[in-house]
Amino acid sequence: MLARFRSLHASFALLRTWKLGPVLALLVGVLLATATPAWAAADSQGEALFAQHCSGCHVNGGNIIRRGNTLKLAALQRQHIDGPEAIAAIAVGGIGQMGGYGAVLGDDGPEAVAAYVWQQALAGWPHS
Repeated sequence: MLARFRSLHASFALLRTWKLGPVLALLVGVLLATATPAWAAADSQGEALFAQHCSGCHVNGGNIIRRGNTLKLAALQRQHIDGPEAIAAIAVGGIGQMGGYGAVLGDDGPEAVAAYVWQQALAGWPHS
C-alpha cells in the first residue's frame, strides 16, 4: 500500500514539474465537452424519427385524432403503457386506429422513438 502511494505521489510530482496538470485537465475537459454519449445519439435519432413520422398526429405529445389517447404520462399510465418497451411495441404494430410504423422506422427506430417519447412523457413534454 505504501509503495503504491509513493508511486502515485511521484506521478503527481512529475506532472507538477512538467506543468502537465493544467494541460491534462484542459484535454480531458475538451474530450468530455465534445463527446456525444450513446444515449444522446439515440435520443436525437428518436426525436428526428418522431418529428418525421409521429408529430403529425402527436403534436406536443397530444393526439389530434383521439384527444384522450395522448402521449402524456397520465394517459400512458391510464392505458397501462408503463415504459419504452410498450411504446416500441405500439410503434411497430399499432393500436386502435393507429397503424404500425415498424417498417418505416427501420431496425432500431421503434426503440429510439419509444425512448424519446418516454423521456418526454416523464418530463412533461418540454421539447415539444
